[in-house]
Amino acid sequence: MKAVVVGSGAIGQWTAQYIAEAGGDVVLASRSGGGLGSAVGQGPNPRVTTAKVDATDVDAMTELASGADVLVNAVNPPYTDWDEKWPPMAAGFLGAAERSGAALLIIGNLYTYGHPTTPMVEASTPEAPNGHKGRIRQKMWHDALDAHRAGRIRAVEIRAADYFGPGAGAGMSYLNTYAITPAMNGKTARHILGVVDVPHAWTYVPDIGHLAAAIAADPSADAWGRVWHVPTTSPKSLTDVADDVAAIVGVPARTPHPYPGIVKTVMRVSPLIRELDEMAPAFTAPYTLDSSAAEDRFGLAPTPWKRALTETVAWLRR
Repeated sequence: MKAVVVGSGAIGQWTAQYIAEAGGDVVLASRSGGGLGSAVGQGPNPRVTTAKVDATDVDAMTELASGADVLVNAVNPPYTDWDEKWPPMAAGFLGAAERSGAALLIIGNLYTYGHPTTPMVEASTPEAPNGHKGRIRQKMWHDALDAHRAGRIRAVEIRAADYFGPGAGAGMSYLNTYAITPAMNGKTARHILGVVDVPHAWTYVPDIGHLAAAIAADPSADAWGRVWHVPTTSPKSLTDVADDVAAIVGVPARTPHPYPGIVKTVMRVSPLIRELDEMAPAFTAPYTLDSSAAEDRFGLAPTPWKRALTETVAWLRR
């Protein structure tokens, strides 16, 4: 099998690594042409090559995907630029999949659901985005699904909760940056979002790569044309995270606190902070994910919570 993974961040790297470990040949492409980092492996993988590509360039994307079995959308434009950058990128992937014949695997998130009050289940939770980012993700998937149903491509989307783990650099993982790092350094975590004792689903980033690789290698019709949730452990509150990390590193646990209201008001001068408004309700009430369908279908299980935290702490320390 040959795969083209576009996006060389943590998700793209773990996806490329697991496809390669399963015997596939992978082109890991991005604007920078970056390859696998130390979070994923101790050295280069001979089955993973790199390339530079602009995801908005349909011709270049088509050339890259020609001869590939699957094209993976693992890109992630800056959070404040989604309205401008996602539509042409999504069009690039869709056009390249149609022209090249490669199946399209989209790595998505939960924004399309809005903020349901019960665990999110692929087959029954309605799509109800409550902001522009959710509507963008919804349109991306439905454009691909329409093409799949019309027989123009094969398409699938996998959805992860807010992710954490090795390779997710500063600003890419809320949990890595604002919860795990201060806790492992014996500091009190301060949070701009939500309530610190509300359970929230967190997906370990290597588990995203595991599911993507499993689907990429599966030609069965029932694996495609639908959404799958990435295997994810039981939800944990921000206080749970602080306690568990402190226990792993052997420092006193410090209960996290939200920023005072006046500080949050001042912080809103940042466009990035204002963009968090859409997802803020997900941190004020239980936000949970049912991933049993993918676990049963592909024989996968989420990485155990303590192991995932331990590996994340070890990577952050390096």
